[in-house]
Amino acid sequence: MTAFSAISGPQLIRGFGILASGGVVMDIDRTMLVQMAVFVFLIVVLSPLLFKPLLRLFEERERRTEGARTDARQMQEKAENLLVRYQAKLEDVKRIATQERDRLRLETLQLESKILDEARAATAKFVEEGRLQIEREVGKIRQDMSLVSESIAREIGSKLLGRRIT
Repeated sequence: MTAFSAISGPQLIRGFGILASGGVVMDIDRTMLVQMAVFVFLIVVLSPLLFKPLLRLFEERERRTEGARTDARQMQEKAENLLVRYQAKLEDVKRIATQERDRLRLETLQLESKILDEARAATAKFVEEGRLQIEREVGKIRQDMSLVSESIAREIGSKLLGRRIT
C-alpha cells in the first residue's frame, strides 16, 4: 500500500485543489523548530568561516579588477598621448626634411649656375684666345705671303719680260 492509497479520492482532489490555488499546508511542529535552530546555527557558524571570507575574496577580486581596468585606461591614454607626440614629431621631421631638401636644391641650382657661368667664361676666353691666335697667324701668313708674293711676282715678271726686275 502506498501513501496515497490511504487517502480517499475526494480528499486527494481537495488536497490538490489547495496546492493548485497556491496555498501551502504546513504543520508547525518540533521538526520545524529543529530545522530553524540548525539553520540559525549554520548561519552563525558559517558566516565568519565561509561567508565573510568569500565576500572579502569577491570584494578583493572586484577591487583588483577595477584597478586593472583603471591601469588599462591609463596605459591606453598614455599610448594615445605617445602616438600623438610621435605623429607630431614625425610631421616636424618631414617638414624639416622638406625644408632641407628645398635648401639643398636651391644650393645645387646656384652651384650649377655658377659652374655653367664659369664654363661659359672659360669657353669664351678660350674662343677669344683662339680667335686672337688665328688673327696673329693670319697676319703673319699675310706678311709672309706678301714677302713671298713679291718675290714670286718679280720672278714671274722677270721670266715674262726676260730681264730681271728689282
